[in-house]
Amino acid sequence: MSSPSKRREMDLMKLMMSDYKVEMVNDGMQEFFVEFRGPNESIYQGGVWKIRVELPDAYPYKSPSIGFINKIYHPNVDEMSGSVCLDVINQTWSPMFDLVNVFEVFLPQLLLYPNPSDPLNGDAAALMMRDRPAYEQKVKEYCEKYAKPEDAGVVPEDKSSDEELSEEEDDSGDEEILGKPDP
Repeated sequence: MSSPSKRREMDLMKLMMSDYKVEMVNDGMQEFFVEFRGPNESIYQGGVWKIRVELPDAYPYKSPSIGFINKIYHPNVDEMSGSVCLDVINQTWSPMFDLVNVFEVFLPQLLLYPNPSDPLNGDAAALMMRDRPAYEQKVKEYCEKYAKPEDAGVVPEDKSSDEELSEEEDDSGDEEILGKPDP
């Protein structure tokens, strides 16, 4: 059984090295959270979600369990539990896939190409098929209401680095003003 646990370690490290913010639930490397951002040039752009990932004992031979912690409006995501209906993850998973694939390919594809004929959120699926502009508006409203960086738990770190940046910018501006002697 050392092979699956070694693979779990490698995949987790690869995910962390790919600039994803990963928050471990405990020391076991089986449950963790990942910060996921909506794909650029999509109706989900600007949204930030905290994704719960659970790796089964048989990972990578068995697929990870993926769920959104903060709300998202999507036909293939259960609005209450955040569970993802994703064929590649749930049915056609292969040990050739890794965690980076989940966050760089599978989840972006899910958001870009929803499948309203296999819904977990029947209201979102019905609205998408009946009135696409109203569906897109509701997605954007959910992003603004539930998918801000602070909703995914990323504010404290971002806030402190923003404050440091603004202080550095202020200092450099002062040096320019004070650094020029009068002729």
